[in-house]
Amino acid sequence: MTTAWNPDAAGVLRLPSGRLVRGRPLARPVPEGPGPDLGVYLLGRTPPPVPWESRWVRWSDFRLPADPAAMARELAGALERAGQERVEFACLGGRGRTGTALSCLAVLDGVPAAEAVAYVREHYSPHAVETRRQERFVADFAP
Repeated sequence: MTTAWNPDAAGVLRLPSGRLVRGRPLARPVPEGPGPDLGVYLLGRTPPPVPWESRWVRWSDFRLPADPAAMARELAGALERAGQERVEFACLGGRGRTGTALSCLAVLDGVPAAEAVAYVREHYSPHAVETRRQERFVADFAP
């Protein structure tokens, strides 16, 4: 079994179930410490190679995922794996797309959709979820 993320580390979000996931900006170096077992990268173009398993969700900056159903499947799989493994979500800045994905992940973990953005802003970053369209996407997200 993999060692979990440090719950006090920057960018680590504790979901209501106790699962830990890390959000981070790809524009900065990988944080020190253990790497993820799975990285879910939210970018408009192919993500850079990483030495761990990774998934790519096509998602341009300040927009919504190109394929919301594929994004929902990746979220569900990542949430399941986060119970036993280190999972991270990342976009270029670690705020808009990452915050939106983490908010949807929180919905899957039991946070009401209307409260998910506030939950992620309180527990991950006050700058998470950057646009009104992203906020509406989370509010309408239904597993």
